[in-house]
Amino acid sequence: MRLNHYILTCGGTACESNKGDEIYKRLVEEAKKQGAGDQVQIVKTGCFGFCEKGPIVKVLPEESFYVEVKPEDAGEIIAEQIVKGREVPRLLYQKDDGEKKKSVSSVENIDFYRKQVRVVLRNCGFIDPENIDEYIARDGYVGLEKALFRMSAEDIIGELKASGLRGRGGAGFPTWIKWDTTRKAQNDTKYVVCNADEGDPGAYMDRSTIEGDPHSIIEAMAICGKVIGSGQGYIYIRAEYPLAVHRLEIALNQARDYGLLGRDILGSGFDFDIEIRLGAGAFVCGEETALIKSLEGSRGMPVPKPPFPAISGLWGKPTVINNVETLANIPVVMTRGGPALAKMGTEKSKGTKVFALTGKVENSGLVEVPMGTTLREIVFDIGGGIKNNRKFKGVQTGGPSGGILTEKALDTPIDYESLTAMGSMMGSGGMIVMDEDDCVVDVARFYMDFCVDESCGKCSPCRIGTSQILGILEKIARGNGVEEDLAKLESIGKAMTKTSLCMLGGSAANPTLSTVRNFRDEYLEHIHDKKCRAGKCKHLLRFEIDPEKCIGCGLCARRCPAGCIAGEKRQPHTIDQGKCIKCGECYKNCKFAAIKKA
Repeated sequence: MRLNHYILTCGGTACESNKGDEIYKRLVEEAKKQGAGDQVQIVKTGCFGFCEKGPIVKVLPEESFYVEVKPEDAGEIIAEQIVKGREVPRLLYQKDDGEKKKSVSSVENIDFYRKQVRVVLRNCGFIDPENIDEYIARDGYVGLEKALFRMSAEDIIGELKASGLRGRGGAGFPTWIKWDTTRKAQNDTKYVVCNADEGDPGAYMDRSTIEGDPHSIIEAMAICGKVIGSGQGYIYIRAEYPLAVHRLEIALNQARDYGLLGRDILGSGFDFDIEIRLGAGAFVCGEETALIKSLEGSRGMPVPKPPFPAISGLWGKPTVINNVETLANIPVVMTRGGPALAKMGTEKSKGTKVFALTGKVENSGLVEVPMGTTLREIVFDIGGGIKNNRKFKGVQTGGPSGGILTEKALDTPIDYESLTAMGSMMGSGGMIVMDEDDCVVDVARFYMDFCVDESCGKCSPCRIGTSQILGILEKIARGNGVEEDLAKLESIGKAMTKTSLCMLGGSAANPTLSTVRNFRDEYLEHIHDKKCRAGKCKHLLRFEIDPEKCIGCGLCARRCPAGCIAGEKRQPHTIDQGKCIKCGECYKNCKFAAIKKA
């Protein structure tokens, strides 16, 4: 086979939902149809990360980076690049260069990737996740081989310690301590558990890592099993991630076929296997003790600690629980050495962190940067700034458990300690950007509503506190709040933080507390002026028609479901505020900008 090109197509969930699979099939069909089948290999990879511009197709060796590709573009890509040897300029990523846009061919010249360092995502967008040989070709399972034949458990713990790797699930606990504690626990049965129950709104880091590189998780779990003396691992993943589950199943079967899982792995005498367990999508099951209860077949509810799972976990046995991102670092530590990872990051937070950058930002997607990178670099350099030239308002890190940070925090290096000091948290890595059109009361209400739904109800601080805070936020959003409500929000939130059984309740008040602290004037505006400057709080919203701009076309009246707009043809119309239901249909449909929010 005379190959001179490789075509990589994005096979992550986002691109798959946007006809990514059809693009892949059309490329294969066109290569055969145009007689180029022996010149090109077409591979479906995991997520490229640049989700804003998907579906993405990358052609090697030229590094041509095509964005927003459609199935009908397949024929042109094959005809031009593979047959004739020239790029398709209209599909290349376009970069603003002053007053005009310039095509960017190579990934290295795209701002979204320029400051990223891919460790966890090293194979995503590069290999076929359903082909174990491609993983092995990029040093896959070298770390497991070293663990089985060339390194002792103490050696591996030493490398983990030297790496400074901390848990990427949110708590930031040193990985080497967790593994070493379980290793030293006296018990004949121990377990390794991968926490893939990623449930934060807007977060998809772990899911994408599994979809693009499932073997890295399998290898890491097997290494952990060897270190702690475990023969059984479990991957706990929510059932609503079907593509990730499918690729895990394929990878597990391939690893068994290659002798990398099961009995007597690689003739070493070490037995280890992994099973998948599907979760029902309960957010609280991201907490390790609730996850354990769910694995055991009980309702997923947290239990007090200590004892910690490292001593008494699954079925009362010593258990290591790490999330996907933590485990994805392990093969790198084994192949490159702990000090190589420790060279990146800050003094106390080593390595890289993956963020799901979403919200009002130009370039949303998966971002992996060294710890210590500033929020400004992520939002403005990598993310391309705020959409539609709107003004930056805030950024939330850590999902529903994280605080909302203002412009003052943009130049703070991101690590576990600095985010906590600012009233937020690293969390699993969700990062949602907000602009001036977002209302902090509405945002806090959204997250508290989520926490009310997801609270297991076991402890009263969380069960009652989340409902009380939600009620006060709704009261303020309706225009019925009083200034004393702000003190109540802070009092309830602090009580929840101190007394909740698990971190769902312990951190649920963070979005509310941070917005009351950082955006107090906006809360007071809702309370005293009965006004929502962003126009998000429906009960405080008022639509008015500007008679100078209204031409009397009548479109707003025809679209109004409440029949509250009246006026003569070609004469300025008016809105009956008593009948208006604040739906915004008039505002959205006016073609002359005659309707404004007041």
